[in-house]
Amino acid sequence: MSGHARTRQAVLGLTLLAAAGAALAAGADLGQATKQPTNWTAISMFGAFVLFTLWVTKWAAGKTKSASDFYTAGGGITGFQNGLAIAGDYMSAASFLGISAAVFLNGYDGLIYAIGFLVGWPVITFLMAERLRNLGRYTFADVAAYRFKQAPIRIFSASGTLVVVAFYLIAQMVGAGQLIKLLFGLEYWIAVLLVGSLMMIYVLFGGMTATTWVQIIKAVMLLSGATFMSFVVMSQFNFSPEALFAKSVEIHEKGESIMGPGTFIKDPISAISFGMALMFGTAGLPHILMRFFTVPSAKEARKSVFWATTWIAYFYVLTFIIGFGAIVLVSTNPEFKDAAGKLLGGNNMAAIHLAKAVGGNVFLGFISAVAFATILAVVAGLTLSGASAVSHDLYATVFKKGKATSANELKVSRLTTIALGVIAVLLGIVFEKQNIAFMVSLAFAIAASANFPVLFMSVLWKDCTTRGATIGGFIGLFTAVGLTVISKSVWVDVFGNAEALFPYQSPALFSVTAGFLGIWLFSIFDKSDRARIDRAGYEAQEMRSETGIGAETAAAH
Repeated sequence: MSGHARTRQAVLGLTLLAAAGAALAAGADLGQATKQPTNWTAISMFGAFVLFTLWVTKWAAGKTKSASDFYTAGGGITGFQNGLAIAGDYMSAASFLGISAAVFLNGYDGLIYAIGFLVGWPVITFLMAERLRNLGRYTFADVAAYRFKQAPIRIFSASGTLVVVAFYLIAQMVGAGQLIKLLFGLEYWIAVLLVGSLMMIYVLFGGMTATTWVQIIKAVMLLSGATFMSFVVMSQFNFSPEALFAKSVEIHEKGESIMGPGTFIKDPISAISFGMALMFGTAGLPHILMRFFTVPSAKEARKSVFWATTWIAYFYVLTFIIGFGAIVLVSTNPEFKDAAGKLLGGNNMAAIHLAKAVGGNVFLGFISAVAFATILAVVAGLTLSGASAVSHDLYATVFKKGKATSANELKVSRLTTIALGVIAVLLGIVFEKQNIAFMVSLAFAIAASANFPVLFMSVLWKDCTTRGATIGGFIGLFTAVGLTVISKSVWVDVFGNAEALFPYQSPALFSVTAGFLGIWLFSIFDKSDRARIDRAGYEAQEMRSETGIGAETAAAH
């Protein structure tokens, strides 16, 4: 990298940091009647985190010289490091704030999120991790398109990736804006702009290396903070879960019903469909799948899934304790209520208020910074997977037919990162008032209905063809989006119609089935010359996926 380029990077970084500092300073005077007072402890800790991760980004920028470095950190991340980074990528604000809020509201029933999110990992461990690492280079489309005609399957894969990334990004940006508006006393649009600017710096200059280390740092901070909160809560009940549950039942307005299922999801079809979206969606999220290409071997890929599952399972146990702890320590404390008796900032802030209840302002500041770091790390991972879909799958493979240089591919990646950052900020501001819960569930439902069936069938079914994978994948994609639009989440809550056309909470049961059926049907009836080539290529693909022979050579190129 030239001296001029480094100077431009430094100036841009300092300008954005200065803008962030000015925004933080201005926050004290901006519309305090509608926001919490500025939390200077939280801002100080947040500032320290930002400065440290910017230094990590500067260090990573020196190591990011090729497309391989940008997308996969040159394949030099160990299994343990990657496991922590995957956990950091996966333990989003929806996990930390959302699951604890669901338990706070519904008790035991809130665990459906944790169980659904977690059960997807054995699928990845036993069916996907090793094969992904052996077959792919940068994106999950490398795996899906291994023996198929490149252009159709890459176009589908990029479409599925970008739709998932878009809805996930909007939800994260809106969540970040609302969280920082409440905690730091900033205007909403400044908070969204701040997240977008920092995310662009991490990804633009540091690529996967910087993103990985931001995710590792954030995972350690989040696990430490959640452990401390859970320890203090349990210490007040002599480390007896029964005593905690008994007190929660006594306090909660729903009484004993919080210790059983049925208060969150009302009918069996919605429960099955919701569980399928969370479980199979996990195995189809592009920013999670991309992480398996950052390790040097299939063995390290398996190890990274083991560590990721360990940390995520431990974290979900903690969110359960945090949710019940909030019932006991937050719901009875008038300090955390508004004039109408509602929780300040809404129920999603239950974990944040519990942090103040157990550790005072200093710990509240720490957890606030962790919550922000959580959103930032997830947004960086999402942006990187979106940029790779455009630059690697579309530009390098479809448009340039594999003849693009590494430098040009890297340039397109960085331009796409800027475009995605700007789009994410604008959509985050536009969707400020909208219900964002459906966006997260839609992201998982699309990943489960489009990406997962194509990945699963292309790797494990010898009769799968280009036509079947492409058409079936698009059927799953359009069915998931269509059914979500006519469900209550959008048709009633967003569009204001009186009654939903689709009666269930999640489309996954129907859209995942449609995706698999479409792939099977269009593959079985495909008698084209291309289909014969696709089927004939399965044996070589199976050999490579099971043994890894040839994988290291391909990775080197």
